[in-house]
Amino acid sequence: MHKKLKLYTPIIYILMVLCVVLVLLTSIFDMRLFYISAAIMLCVFAAVLLMLRRVGRDTRGMLEEISQGILHTGDSNQMAFPFPVITVYANNEIVWYNDLCAKTVFRGKDMRGERIGEVLPQVDITRIDPQGNAIEYAGRKYTAYVSRRIQQGDNITVVYLVDDTQLKHYASEYQETRPSIAVIMVDNYEEMLQDYKESERAQLVSEVQYFIEQYISDHNGFMIRIEREKYVAVIEERGMRRMVGAKFDLLDRVRGMGGNHGRMHPTLSMGVGRESETLHETESNARQALDMCLGRGGDQVAVKTQNGYEFYGGLSKGIEKRTKVKTRIIASALSELIASSSNVIIMGHHFADLDCLGSAIGMLRTVQSMNKPAAICIHRTKNLVKPLLDKVLAGSYNETDFVNPENCIELVKHGTLLIVLDTHVPQVLESEPVYRACKTVAVIDHHRKLVNHIANAVIFYHEPYASSACEMVTELVQYFPSRPLIGRLEAEALLSGIMLDTKNFVMRTGVRTFEAAAYLRRLGADTVEVRKLFSSSMEAYQQKTQMVASAVIHNRCAIATTKSSFAGIRMVAPQAADELLTISGVDASFIIFPTEDQINVSARSMGALNVQVIMEKLGGGGHQSMAAAQFAGESLEDVRHKLVACIDDYMVTVSASVKNTVLH
Repeated sequence: MHKKLKLYTPIIYILMVLCVVLVLLTSIFDMRLFYISAAIMLCVFAAVLLMLRRVGRDTRGMLEEISQGILHTGDSNQMAFPFPVITVYANNEIVWYNDLCAKTVFRGKDMRGERIGEVLPQVDITRIDPQGNAIEYAGRKYTAYVSRRIQQGDNITVVYLVDDTQLKHYASEYQETRPSIAVIMVDNYEEMLQDYKESERAQLVSEVQYFIEQYISDHNGFMIRIEREKYVAVIEERGMRRMVGAKFDLLDRVRGMGGNHGRMHPTLSMGVGRESETLHETESNARQALDMCLGRGGDQVAVKTQNGYEFYGGLSKGIEKRTKVKTRIIASALSELIASSSNVIIMGHHFADLDCLGSAIGMLRTVQSMNKPAAICIHRTKNLVKPLLDKVLAGSYNETDFVNPENCIELVKHGTLLIVLDTHVPQVLESEPVYRACKTVAVIDHHRKLVNHIANAVIFYHEPYASSACEMVTELVQYFPSRPLIGRLEAEALLSGIMLDTKNFVMRTGVRTFEAAAYLRRLGADTVEVRKLFSSSMEAYQQKTQMVASAVIHNRCAIATTKSSFAGIRMVAPQAADELLTISGVDASFIIFPTEDQINVSARSMGALNVQVIMEKLGGGGHQSMAAAQFAGESLEDVRHKLVACIDDYMVTVSASVKNTVLH
């Protein structure tokens, strides 16, 4: 509107130019006439300019009167409003604003007649948001609130601006400086220093501490040492965000230190508490996150926020770090727990394998030798251990020792103890209702810890460096105050679980594994009888061969997909995955196969690739060399595409980690 009213001024300027030209032409004919004409022209020009100025002032006044008359905003309340106010007419033109807006927002510039979208493009007058929307103008920050009404048939919009520049500055600083707490631990402190001389130890420890200290300092934090191998750091949010963006490359830097002449490289585990309401909660979350790191094998970072866990690293092989002191303490505590219970229920994961049932049989005999009623909760038909189950039922065990999940709930009493073996995740238990009904729970497991683990366990005996749950149970029974009557049948059941998870003592086998096997052998375990438990039918062998033949190699990973589903496919698929690892150039193998209601992925590796990390991205889990995942409502091809994408992403991460390790 303001621009339209100024359209007449160019016409006046054109007429003035014509006058100048005519006066100049008079100088050709008569100089005296030229002087007279020039004097008259200057007087007229002065009068016109004064008139233009007066017209502009009158025009602005008229606009104010019109806008105030239309919007009824001429009263003292609107003029004295404590916030900048702008009124916008139906065609999005600014028709009025109060004095405070003129002084503090527009800084004396006349914005009447301008379009609101050109002056304040961040203000959307078509959308009324009670929360307002944040805008910036002339270096200041505002929150704009829009209201609308109809006046004499026209839409009138009023924009209120709240100057909250200082408030937003302090709010931003508050968010940027919120403290995160990190608990940092050198995983292999004792084992690493055994390879070094005394003088070299001090140097290496100092170098590791310097690296950590410098890293924390570079990211707006400080650090103190609380134990020989443990540190606590407080980091500002802006620094923590940079750490997350760099995927905590401190792990790669430290891993690249030492290790000369075949010596062990240092590795770190870091638990981070972030975005908590109080410092106490932040510190508690950091310690829980560190426990999660150690439960997953170390050499990684776990960040715990209000939304759960985020993991970084975990690509290297864990260092075996176990002491029999802990085993003895757990055995003593578990025996006391059994003695104080009314009865015991032993339960593993659904579709039980030899490690699950073997450890359960060993624990069942242990509890029964303490004269406590006990039973194993297992599905009698949906399992992978029919040969072992038939063998123990033909031996000294009764049908009542093995109870189906739907009947097991009847065994739960006030003082019932539930012992969970070979898993620590409620969703994969043989019977989750039984777990929910039991108030006292003990967990014995060797799989890398997952986020949704059993949190209410009285005893949580978790050893990710153990080869199997059978190995852990074998060690425990040796330290029970009353020696359990473990016989040949139980020894063979325990040995079968160890042989299954170690691939006949090839994978994930430590010194303690052979010690447990030797103990079972002394108890009479026959390796030939144990080997018979792994036998399969001709049909299963043919299916396994077809799976192996259908595999394709992608990024040093063998991927096989089968559409057929038969009774023993859950047992055959892992065997096919093991067979694929014998092919040259294959670091990991994946078998994708269907069952009644879902698509399954069985993953195996020789340790060069961490299949647990890959399966976790697909919603599964397991161990570094043995993992799995399940999908409901998806096709084989969709699962295959997801798997290939996760493998590619993992390879990129590994390459970057190796590069950083070499550089540092």
